[in-house]
Amino acid sequence: MKTAFVAGLLLALSGALSANEPVAVKIRDLINVEGVRENPLIGYGMVVGLTRTGDSQQTVFTTQTLANILQRMGAQIPAATARVNNVAAVFVTASLPAFARPGAQLDVTVSSIGDAKSLEGGLLLLTPLYGADGQVYAAAQGPIAVGGFAVGGAGASKQMNHPTIGRVPAGGRVERSLAFDFNRLAPVSLLLREPDFSTAGEISDAINLEFGHAVASARDGGRVEVDPSATGVANLTAVLARIENLAVSVHRRARVVVNERTGTIVMGKDVRLGAVSILHGGFSVQISTEYSVSQPAPLSPGKTEVVGQTEVQAKDSPARRLEIGEGASIDQLVGGLQNMGATARDVISILQAIKAAGALDADLEVI
Repeated sequence: MKTAFVAGLLLALSGALSANEPVAVKIRDLINVEGVRENPLIGYGMVVGLTRTGDSQQTVFTTQTLANILQRMGAQIPAATARVNNVAAVFVTASLPAFARPGAQLDVTVSSIGDAKSLEGGLLLLTPLYGADGQVYAAAQGPIAVGGFAVGGAGASKQMNHPTIGRVPAGGRVERSLAFDFNRLAPVSLLLREPDFSTAGEISDAINLEFGHAVASARDGGRVEVDPSATGVANLTAVLARIENLAVSVHRRARVVVNERTGTIVMGKDVRLGAVSILHGGFSVQISTEYSVSQPAPLSPGKTEVVGQTEVQAKDSPARRLEIGEGASIDQLVGGLQNMGATARDVISILQAIKAAGALDADLEVI
């Protein structure tokens, strides 16, 4: 745990810049164009060709689906008699790109929804993929690539990764394009992935400087509007291509990210602390029970019994103190906490307490 904490801090310290040192970033890495996005697709299908690792006969919807598929193929069988060890019911998901046209290929993800043990070696049958509006936009079929396995027998088993989830590379094919006319966007809204007023102003100024006059304006901290007609370029794609390749100065936000589940803490070097005094101590209670046999005297009416003796120990270690001056850097905090012998869990509690005391000049994000 302590190793993860130290590794996270070293990674943050080695790559972070000071708050007074802005970094040049291309606009393409900071924004999304409003209306230009991927759309999720989902479908229900069947995987066949498994080696007795499919759904059991108790999975009712798998047997019903198998019977329906065979019926469409001309084979009439009762659903109750179908054996489904070699097939599995799955959900198929994919993302439809914004400018996908019919015939374009997609990667699809296949996830078991029954009690199948593994999808390794399976083949996904033709599956229609639906959008949120209920229309079919793509179809998927092909062999499944699984990044794991599950084997067992005679009471022993071994599993690696998740064998009930796999992918079909280029297994989806677009059948319908989205009704989206990109060239009619007016004005074009650039949405910042991390809203910031300074960054929005920098983007607006860089665009206006590129075209020589005012064509963009920052509406708020998360949106910059561009008037394509004022740029003098007829092709909107060419306009956005020029805008995306512009570089702007970005001031990184001071942020501390804490993962309480793993004990990992990542802090940038631009984090500054106010004057604060930290007292940290530990109180532990240990309860142990020892069992002994009570043996009665010979020829006595007593019985042999097991007697438990409980011992309670309480330990209160002295509090350790750390003082940090106004404007202290993260190096001083890390060094002081390491000298105190604080673990990752201790540092998480200390950081939350420092933030509550108003002495942490950064955003504290717990994930």
